[in-house]
Amino acid sequence: MGVVLVSHSAAVAAAVAELARGLAGGGVLAPVAPAGGLPDGGLGTNAELIAGAAKDVDRGAGVALLVDLGSAVLTVKALLAEGDELPDGSRLVDAPFVEGAVAALVTASAGGDLDAVAAAASEAYAYRKE
Repeated sequence: MGVVLVSHSAAVAAAVAELARGLAGGGVLAPVAPAGGLPDGGLGTNAELIAGAAKDVDRGAGVALLVDLGSAVLTVKALLAEGDELPDGSRLVDAPFVEGAVAALVTASAGGDLDAVAAAASEAYAYRKE
């Protein structure tokens, strides 16, 4: 079970991946990869970067893709619709980007399947900060 973090910014995707790794604790962590920005370093999303990151984290048990903003959603949906760009079992997860990334990585690292990872990430919408 792998996790891909899709952001319009390479720096944001990398920082959220680092944060999730740090907060997920010790032990063996599930693979997580950032897929942010454009190949030239600019802001945006890039299908090839996303597909490459998904292939990098794929262990045959599914890939959870978390995204930051609207066009990232559209890019991932287009990749999923094509059917052959992402590993089998890839899923766009509706979750807050930072909290969802941490929840997804913790759950995947604990051996959760794609359904459990998606549920944990989505439940992060309910986290209260007051």
